[in-house]
Amino acid sequence: MNIVCLDMEGVLVPEIWIAFAEATSIPELKRTTRDEPDYDKLMKYRLAILKEHKLGLKEIQDVIATIDPLPGAKEFLDELRALTQVIILSDTFEQFAMPLMKKLGYPTLFCNTLIVADDGSIADYKMRVEKSKLTTVKALQSIGYDTIAAGDSFNDMAMIRASKAGFLFRSTEQIKKDNPDLEAFEEYPEFLEGIKKALTM
Repeated sequence: MNIVCLDMEGVLVPEIWIAFAEATSIPELKRTTRDEPDYDKLMKYRLAILKEHKLGLKEIQDVIATIDPLPGAKEFLDELRALTQVIILSDTFEQFAMPLMKKLGYPTLFCNTLIVADDGSIADYKMRVEKSKLTTVKALQSIGYDTIAAGDSFNDMAMIRASKAGFLFRSTEQIKKDNPDLEAFEEYPEFLEGIKKALTM
């Protein structure tokens, strides 16, 4: 029994924070999990910048409404879901992800939640569970699934390493260099073929 666990941002959709940074001309918000391995540190940094600029959930959601999945992502996901079960494991938040899930045909998504104040400002965030991607992969394995995992960032490495097969997709040169044993793909057709091979292992 196989189940594929995919990261969302950078793999299926553009990086939300980068899009927001560009829309607001705040370059500091371009920092992502590709740059900062400590997610809590990264989020506190982001929330401080939002507070400084008096930006809240509505402003971010307005930008998200303009974002489409990466070209070819929905077709890749549709084909993959016809072959096996797929879960998207993301450190994003429900309030960000749902419009994008609609554009991807409502795949299963496990993510986190923002704590939003009455005035619309983002007060804090709540992780679904500690080390959410790795914890979820281990939980799936404990109920009889073999996991195949793929992502592009530091926070994907634990789930990739814990799975029977793991891949990098459109990752950074540094992450690829640090993990030379992992197959790295740049285009969806080759990525799909790599997963298909893993499904027969």
